Amino acid sequence: IQEGVMSLDGYGEIFFHNTMASGVIPQITASIGPCAGGAVYSPAMTGFVVMVENIGQMFVTGPEVVKEVLSQEVSFEELGGARAHATKSGVAHFIANNEYDCFDKIKKLLSFIPHNNAEEPAIVETNDDPNRIDPKLINILPENPYQQYDMKEIIKSIVDNGDFFEVHELFAENILVGFARMGGRPIGIIANQPMYLAGALDINSSNKAARFIRFCDAFNISIVTL
Repeated sequence: IQEGVMSLDGYGEIFFHNTMASGVIPQITASIGPCAGGAVYSPAMTGFVVMVENIGQMFVTGPEVVKEVLSQEVSFEELGGARAHATKSGVAHFIANNEYDCFDKIKKLLSFIPHNNAEEPAIVETNDDPNRIDPKLINILPENPYQQYDMKEIIKSIVDNGDFFEVHELFAENILVGFARMGGRPIGIIANQPMYLAGALDINSSNKAARFIRFCDAFNISIVTL
């Protein structure tokens, strides 16, 4: 505010580069502290946001402004904490317990995606036979088509070593998106989750899936739909 309207030019340049890099190189935000005002727009434009619980906060205006304008008292966590953005706004893709967990999640995320859109995702060696048969699948799917079942169990049964790296785990839970491997090759998975809203699509789940599809398409990651 003290720097005047010309300071907005700097923000505009940052947003411009965010836009130009979108779909070209992966952009990942680590929120490990409070972030307010114009600075919060850039993280929302990146591909993935990891927020540390009780530490990472993002909001355009703080609780004092909300109290002044709306006469409502809210805490920093309620307004822009990790859980608020992971469950309500959908800005946060992952919640980390601490900074170390935050960086571990980023490292694992980077293991699935290429350095840029001109490269293919890295294929790793696996000891999980892609031709194996898993008899547990018979018991997961119920005979009654109206009975709920957990799609995560099916996903973990068919991917390499049962490793499913879920994205947006707490947002629009009626659809699942995330990364895994099959035969050592990274894939993106999109699946309806019957445990929530019978897996029916709504606005949030549609936006969640569409954004994930666009990312996978930009970075040459094959998609498996369940």
